[in-house]
Amino acid sequence: MTTTKDLFSLEGKRAFITGGSRGLGFAMACALAEAGAEICFCAKHENSVVTGMKAFEERGIEAKGYVCDVTSEAMVWLLFSELENKSCHIDILLNNAGIINRVPMTEMEVADFRSVVDTDLTGPFIVAKTIIPYMIKRGGGKIINVCGIMSEVGRETAAAYASAKGGLKMLTRNIAAEYGAYNIQCNAVAPGYMATDLNASLRAKLPDGSPNPFDAFICAQTPAGRWGDAAKDLAGPVVFLASEASSFVNGQIIYIDGGFLSYLGRSN
Repeated sequence: MTTTKDLFSLEGKRAFITGGSRGLGFAMACALAEAGAEICFCAKHENSVVTGMKAFEERGIEAKGYVCDVTSEAMVWLLFSELENKSCHIDILLNNAGIINRVPMTEMEVADFRSVVDTDLTGPFIVAKTIIPYMIKRGGGKIINVCGIMSEVGRETAAAYASAKGGLKMLTRNIAAEYGAYNIQCNAVAPGYMATDLNASLRAKLPDGSPNPFDAFICAQTPAGRWGDAAKDLAGPVVFLASEASSFVNGQIIYIDGGFLSYLGRSN
């Protein structure tokens, strides 16, 4: 008899995380590992892979890291071909790799716009396109894309990022529509404002001891009254979408934002 605990277990599964060496990707990879999954990840540069391997080792997680540029169809195809040839089958794909380039739209070079879209939208398309045939052969799989609240709303200086994440939301739904019959579930997590090392300066108090205005804005606009904790707040949704507990959940985007998108703010 299958128990609820069994439904959420990832024992015997192998997960591949793009951009999994640090930040949100690393946090989600650790959650998958704690649920029982074997971890493989890639990063664009060798030094990032080395850093990631060390971080996983410090957490007591055995992970395999690979150098791969997700915008290169040739590199992605070669990597997954080699993994398959070594019987390193991937059951769970977490498309996390992404970049942002904050420039006012009218000042942004077309090449810079394309670079963001190439990484944040075309990259997930390439990786999913490559792995889906293998998942079909094995009778199914899980694909989790990492969108964000800018899949739904815009913000100044984020034209490229919002465009890419909005497109990724629809790619998620289309993969679900096109390959759901093959027992492939494709869903997305959409983190809100998560506390990371990269935004620590935005959360730190000013020299005079007063709150950082941006930190105050985020906390005021979030019903939870705080930034998200990637290790805790992303773990449950990601494990759910990677597990058999979500076998009839497909094409969905789970917003993990503390209520940010549901709140218009105080009237006074």
